[in-house]
Amino acid sequence: MLIIVSLLLVTMALSAVMLFVLSSLRKSGARGISEWSVANAMAVVSMPLFAARGAVPDFLSIEVANTLLLSTTALMLAGFRRYLHLPVPWWRLGGWVALGLFLILLLHHGVDSTGGRIVAMSLLHAVLCLEMGMLLKPQLGRAKRHYPVLFTLYASFGTAAMQLVRAAVYAVPLAGFPVPWNDTAVSMIFFSIGALALPALTLGAVMMANADLVARARHAADHDHLTGARSRRAFFELAAREQARALRAGSPLSVLLFDVDHFKRINDTHGHATGDRVLVDIVERTEAVVRGIDVVARLGGEEFAVLLPDTDADTALLVAERLRDGLERRPDAAAGIDAGYTVSIGTATLGAGESIEAMLSRADAALYAAKAGGRNTVIDARALPAKAV
Repeated sequence: MLIIVSLLLVTMALSAVMLFVLSSLRKSGARGISEWSVANAMAVVSMPLFAARGAVPDFLSIEVANTLLLSTTALMLAGFRRYLHLPVPWWRLGGWVALGLFLILLLHHGVDSTGGRIVAMSLLHAVLCLEMGMLLKPQLGRAKRHYPVLFTLYASFGTAAMQLVRAAVYAVPLAGFPVPWNDTAVSMIFFSIGALALPALTLGAVMMANADLVARARHAADHDHLTGARSRRAFFELAAREQARALRAGSPLSVLLFDVDHFKRINDTHGHATGDRVLVDIVERTEAVVRGIDVVARLGGEEFAVLLPDTDADTALLVAERLRDGLERRPDAAAGIDAGYTVSIGTATLGAGESIEAMLSRADAALYAAKAGGRNTVIDARALPAKAV
């Protein structure tokens, strides 16, 4: 009995630690934190009630403790649904907990059966854990980091399996069959495994929430906050990667560099809000013209770049002309664009032994020539005299 009490207190301590960990994530914006926190707070209350059996009224150590513990599993499930942007069926979960309380009352005051209570509660916990596992299973193919989801999946299905085995073991003597095992030893095994169930599920939840925060931070670093295009830093990282791949495969690599003609005039005449909408519109329309493997980036201000893997100079020039035509915009009040705009584009293709910076410098010189030549036009770096590059 002393060992079981110790295990219950260890579970309480682990839940308290997890509660502090979850509290540190409250302001992170991660979904599900509130539900997981309340679940662990309930575990911190319920475990001492189980441990105090005989020292406190049975209503507290049986009805209240079991109801709180079942509520922890229901709240963990609610937290995972919240994390996955799914609606939380509070009425169903509340009904499940109410069913648990009804069965506990029936098997305590109606037919006093400790084994019956264990079977009933084990089955209720198992169903909730199975639902957790079924919710998380499809995420394996969607998550960028698989380990947090895999760990939580194993924890939920493992807990469900343990609860089902526990229910089966305690159902055998209830059916009148003799049991070949020692009841104390079996109880110790189940308590030992069960002591880790909630902490393991919470650890998995924390890892998933942390992976989500890392992914969001990475996305924020790699993308321009206004337009959603790749950031300057991300562009150069991807360009270096594509350059290495192009050298290995012997494939061409080209870049388009463009900016909005008379953008300052748009801001001065129509305001910066209109200017921002123009920039967003440009990225959306550019992504509609280029391929999915092409990299659209905002290098700063109204200057953009498109990296074109496996694209030679002649093809890049055709893409640039198509892009220039696609980006020529008249005022469109319905789309929230009060000012028309055009773009000038410079193109360049990576030469033998050339760096990304040198290729961009040639594209920039071509862009400058396009703007000097009247704007709303495309200039290929090959058309420039050697001294202009």
